[in-house]
Amino acid sequence: MNAGVVLGVDPGLSVSGFGVMRIVERKVQLIECGALKLPAKESIPRRIGLFYDFFSGKVREHGVSMLVLETPFLGKNAQNFLKLGYLRGVLSLIVEQHALQLGEFAPREVKALVTGYGHADKDQVARVMHRFFPTLATQRYQDTTDAVAITLCGAWKLQIDSALAGARERASRSQGVL
Repeated sequence: MNAGVVLGVDPGLSVSGFGVMRIVERKVQLIECGALKLPAKESIPRRIGLFYDFFSGKVREHGVSMLVLETPFLGKNAQNFLKLGYLRGVLSLIVEQHALQLGEFAPREVKALVTGYGHADKDQVARVMHRFFPTLATQRYQDTTDAVAITLCGAWKLQIDSALAGARERASRSQGVL
């Protein structure tokens, strides 16, 4: 398992965006991104099974160490919120099965981190992500750019956590030297 590989997911029963990033020498690299389109004519249990298989496969394929997603919020449709809960449960199961770190960011937090403005709209987030990662321009779904933004927040968190752990280690060693 690679300590610096992050999978970010923007789950949905129709389209789920995802991004995979690796931290190499303090730089964030976008390894893969895209969208899982689930067949609308399939039953919800079947779509959940496809979702599980796809994202479990991504974890194994890339040696993911951290899975990140946005915290949910209750919008206008309670049924969509409930169905999103199914997919979040699947992602929690994947985290447990693969002993991953779980990172969650509020939507405003993601927007503030990537654009500098917590009330940015989806187009503003997408434009910033296209500047960071020009290959995103070929992506068809906004769910992908949302997922890449979430993934980037997770990668930054890993970098900060790693830097803090290193600083603590250096501080504890220097106390023993005095």
